[in-house]
Amino acid sequence: SELKVTGVDFLKSQNTRLHHTDAYNIKNLVVRRGQAFQIQLSLSRELKASDKLALHFGIGEKPMKPRGTLMSLNPRREPDFSGWQISIIKSSGKECLLSVTSSPSASVGIYNLNVKTGTNIYKPENGDVYLLFNPWCEDDVVFLDNEAQRKEYVLNDTGYIYVGSAYSIYGRPWNFGQFEEFILDACMYLLDKSSLRLSSRRNPVLVSRAMSALVNANDDSGVLLGSWSGNYDNGTSPLDWMGSVSILQQYYKTKKPVSYGQCWVFAGVLTTVMRCLGIPSRCVSNFNSAHDTDENLTVDIYLNEFGEKLNRMSLDSVWNFHVWNDVWMKRTDLPSGFDGWQAIDSTPQEQSQGVFQCGPCPLKAVRDGDVYLPYDSKFVYAEVNADKVYWVVKKVRGKDKYIKISTETQGIGVNISTKAVGQDKREDITAEYKFPEGSEEERKAMQKASSFIRPPGMGIRARFASTMSMDDMDSKPGVLRETVSKTGLQLEINNTDTLYPGNPLELAITVKTSAPGNWTINLAGSCQLQSYTGKIEASLGYIKETIKLEGESEAKVPLKIAADSYMKTLASVEDEVLIHITAIAEVQETNDKLTKETTMRFEYPPITVQMPEMAKLNEDFACAIIFKNKLNVPLDNCKLLVEGLGIFKMATFDQGDIKPGRIMKSEVICTPTRAGEKKIVAKLTSAQVKAISVEKAITIT
Repeated sequence: SELKVTGVDFLKSQNTRLHHTDAYNIKNLVVRRGQAFQIQLSLSRELKASDKLALHFGIGEKPMKPRGTLMSLNPRREPDFSGWQISIIKSSGKECLLSVTSSPSASVGIYNLNVKTGTNIYKPENGDVYLLFNPWCEDDVVFLDNEAQRKEYVLNDTGYIYVGSAYSIYGRPWNFGQFEEFILDACMYLLDKSSLRLSSRRNPVLVSRAMSALVNANDDSGVLLGSWSGNYDNGTSPLDWMGSVSILQQYYKTKKPVSYGQCWVFAGVLTTVMRCLGIPSRCVSNFNSAHDTDENLTVDIYLNEFGEKLNRMSLDSVWNFHVWNDVWMKRTDLPSGFDGWQAIDSTPQEQSQGVFQCGPCPLKAVRDGDVYLPYDSKFVYAEVNADKVYWVVKKVRGKDKYIKISTETQGIGVNISTKAVGQDKREDITAEYKFPEGSEEERKAMQKASSFIRPPGMGIRARFASTMSMDDMDSKPGVLRETVSKTGLQLEINNTDTLYPGNPLELAITVKTSAPGNWTINLAGSCQLQSYTGKIEASLGYIKETIKLEGESEAKVPLKIAADSYMKTLASVEDEVLIHITAIAEVQETNDKLTKETTMRFEYPPITVQMPEMAKLNEDFACAIIFKNKLNVPLDNCKLLVEGLGIFKMATFDQGDIKPGRIMKSEVICTPTRAGEKKIVAKLTSAQVKAISVEKAITIT
């Protein structure tokens, strides 16, 4: 009688455990390339030596052998050139156990399996097998030789994204959720939607570049629509997201871009997509991040006479922080030495090859100044290495006159941060992106990079550059050098009291001199509110004073801002706003000029979470979320957002207004559906305060 297949068992639980894919919430078998998995066939009779048996794995619309999109595996024949292998482990009675190993360079995606015996073809139910990149396999170009790092960068589904300002950094909890329902299918949909040929899907360089384009909606109706408008009524405010899951699920369901994202949201979603596909990935936060629009490695900052930053002029900008991603892979397309971490960025800033995409760019190329290497290394290099040039704009006889006051070469690209491996704390990875400031290696890398970046134009290049004649400028930027002042002039800016919304902002500017002599110093200082991209939202006040100092001495000048001068602005924009202080000092005797700016953030009362340390699978437990408004102002229109992967689905609770001194207490009932360490994340937003968040871990047994 003819041999027929009567059933296929994908042995899901043992295969997924060995392939580190057991967390995916999907009926189908998910395996990683280059690693063996087993399949058990049930047959109509015992398998004989003369029987014909072949497994067909096909990917794409019309799988074909010559294109490499159809693998026909015959356990009795020599393995073919495709790099896939199959063997019979044991055959007894009507059962036959097979071992299949895909090529470590196979295209990633969904393969449909059918089994051919003679003229019969058997199509199993749930016969789609998902094949992913394999950081555990030495022959895979994404191989990562460190188990703790693989756990963090591939398997961890929660983490932090670092935000704030350079000297006031805090972690925002983020649920990556790469194993949640529909997330893997959403990633497979993105692969299909990308313009990648099936053969290009074997290459993580091309896959990560394509995903950096598809996570933003700009050219291709990708996942997220970016907005920095401050008004998000017809979508979700970027600050209200707690993770990638609801974003990717909504996108997969509607196939339409989700509103709205800002850089940390783009980076969070791109991390989810990369980890889901099996490419090791981390979120990277760069503080004082330069957005250099014209690749000349300088960012011009324009101030008025009070030291207030002028929005209208700068095309270049310095973001308080910018978040992108690093992905881990070998770069077989480049000369040797550029393997390892590569920067990719899905926040739409500048087009690359006509599309809003960025990377992968080797961190080593950025550090060494090898900015001729693909992809987008000049742009990434500028983000962490540009110089800041300060200009004061004065009206002289009715015309704007531009006076260059100083150049700062060390302020851009500081405290580059990511979550530490296996710990809930920040790791500083600045040294992976740049040599120590001022070191010989750094100067060499800078010279090398500058030789590939086109020479800067004359003076100022911004929107109005063409309408100005050169004699309107006091200074043509030549070689950028720090001016070491003859007076030993120094400026310090700090807050003398905690910056709580609703309290006056108590700030101070300290002016110091260290050289002998009598010095008369004109000081201008201003306080503004700005969004994290550096955009000024409001000017709050300024001081202008003349100070006399002698020799080594200092003077402290207070700058106090009343609460009612900024509370309206806090309530009118839906973004988190930072406090920006700029000071300009000018020594009358020597004409020395110095400028200093700093950004601080508001402090908020904490949220606390009360729940047991342990709970049992499928047994409910209660979780209480408590917040006391310790501020002097009511918080209007409060919303509490709660999510815990594997214990509580994302939900939003309206809390109304919380008056000063009032306590909000909310209780949710959680049902654990997965074992292991899980986290609950809670976030409170209101008109005045945008993002107080907390997370707490629980072990599910």
